[in-house]
Amino acid sequence: MAVKLDPVPQIYFEDVTVGDELPGFSYPLDWTEMVKQVSGSQDFYAVHHDPPFAQSGGHRTVFYNTGWTRAQLYRLLADFAGPEGWVRRLHFEMRRMNMPDDVITVSGTVVAKEQTDDGNAVEIDLSIANDREGVATPAHGTVLLPSRE
Repeated sequence: MAVKLDPVPQIYFEDVTVGDELPGFSYPLDWTEMVKQVSGSQDFYAVHHDPPFAQSGGHRTVFYNTGWTRAQLYRLLADFAGPEGWVRRLHFEMRRMNMPDDVITVSGTVVAKEQTDDGNAVEIDLSIANDREGVATPAHGTVLLPSRE
């Protein structure tokens, strides 16, 4: 059976205000998610799927990789930008690990907006936090939004 996804609504530059919070998302990280991220990314480095190997390197257990982290942040920005928007830039810092049994929350806040020669730019501070350590990945992104005019 096919999964029906609701289309992402379009937000326009004029609708955005500094201080707006993006509609973020949360979900638990389990071993199924770990298998999906390892197989989908083709990142078979054992630190992402073999707990004893990860522990031999000083980690508590396996952890989610850079591509997975980037994808969560891009998902938030792309969903916010909508089908006519564009993710212009993303910068993030992986400061802590996201591991199986964590519950993550991906969130963001509009910190600036400006009409530029490139388009209607909206600056967003965003992050991935987990219930074990708090903010694991602080980030900053820019999206270009269409105008109602």
